[in-house]
Amino acid sequence: MKKYGLPIIAFLALNLIYAQNTVQIIPNSDDTRVITTGVPFMLIAPDARSASMGDMGVATSVDGYSQQYNPAKYAFSEAKSGVSLSYTPYLSKLVNDISISYATYFNRLNEYSAVSASFKYFSLGQIDLTDQTNPGPGEEIVYTPVKPNEFTFDVAYTLRLADQFAMAVGVRYMRSNLRIGQLPNSNAQPASSFGADIAGYYQSEEEAYNDFNGRWRLGFAIQNLGPKFKYDDGGAENFQPTNLRLGAGFDFIFDEYNKLGVTAEVTKLLVPTPPILGERIVFTDVNEDGVFDEDDGDFQTDEQLAASENNVIVEGQDNNVSFLNGVFQSFGDAPGGFSEELKEFTYALGAEYTYQESFAFRLGYFNEAEDKGARKFFALGAGFKYTTINVDLSYLFSASKVQSPLENTLRFSLTFNFGDGEYDEY
Repeated sequence: MKKYGLPIIAFLALNLIYAQNTVQIIPNSDDTRVITTGVPFMLIAPDARSASMGDMGVATSVDGYSQQYNPAKYAFSEAKSGVSLSYTPYLSKLVNDISISYATYFNRLNEYSAVSASFKYFSLGQIDLTDQTNPGPGEEIVYTPVKPNEFTFDVAYTLRLADQFAMAVGVRYMRSNLRIGQLPNSNAQPASSFGADIAGYYQSEEEAYNDFNGRWRLGFAIQNLGPKFKYDDGGAENFQPTNLRLGAGFDFIFDEYNKLGVTAEVTKLLVPTPPILGERIVFTDVNEDGVFDEDDGDFQTDEQLAASENNVIVEGQDNNVSFLNGVFQSFGDAPGGFSEELKEFTYALGAEYTYQESFAFRLGYFNEAEDKGARKFFALGAGFKYTTINVDLSYLFSASKVQSPLENTLRFSLTFNFGDGEYDEY
């Protein structure tokens, strides 16, 4: 028995220690699992046509703004090249100098390839700063104007791999300058990073049905795939808004003048879901009666506070990972399981009626789960074509208790097509 004496004593001592303590983890009451990223303006629909159909564009027919959603569509453009310009007021109910400007260019090199580029600029307007918190009588207040802004520049190459299918790759540089005043001893600088896009687009031949002809459209895109960034050495790292788009559509071609296109699209951020955090507290059985109650004190002694720990992961996974690990983790890290993963998909439905390729009327709906941002809105718009010029406009109606910064905003877009009709795709 002697050789078993020491292990038995150690076992009893260990049980006695654990019998005198218990651990409780208290979730934070204000915890939220809305996924946030840096430079979120990159996901905002910059053009009126896409906005009027519920912020979609990965599987709609080709237009000048395909660079934003799926540059692979340029391989199916009937125009040789084109330039597009768009201006979107932002928070127009509150201010008049916050906006998103967008410009694109594309050029079909031949039957099988195309190149394209775009520039998007997000201006947060002018902010007047002063360091005079309590100016004296008659003392003039000196204001220093600053203009925070963000922008991206990207280029893409499109290659037609089959008669009905094309793919594209793109690279992007983004810069975010949101500083509004330099604090003493701060090394905060504008943040910048690089990203990449991979996209594909399928467009079928026109097929005859009983009462109409039809054409299928399919598209996918993985966007903003790139490293995290931060504004200063000690600051937190921000994910880029890496996202996956999947879409499908069908064109009802009633005759040579009338066409109706319907499209559906789903989108998911490929960014880890924030875990549920809480406080970990070790309670001690001070009077060693085997019961953790008020007789053990108010649990606010120095020993108790030393044994507590904040921001402990209660449910979910640590989201402090690399951007590539974050892409794969994003499909299975929601604390609520599969049902919550489904809530992280947004969806949009859109329809576009076109008459004689010169007038278009559009409707759209966008939906996001309540606890993932609660963006819900209806949109409508119209488009006009005169020779080589396209003019589009859109208007948004919020359907959520969370007000949209683009609500009741009229957006305009302008496209110039050169060599229109040089390529015959239908």
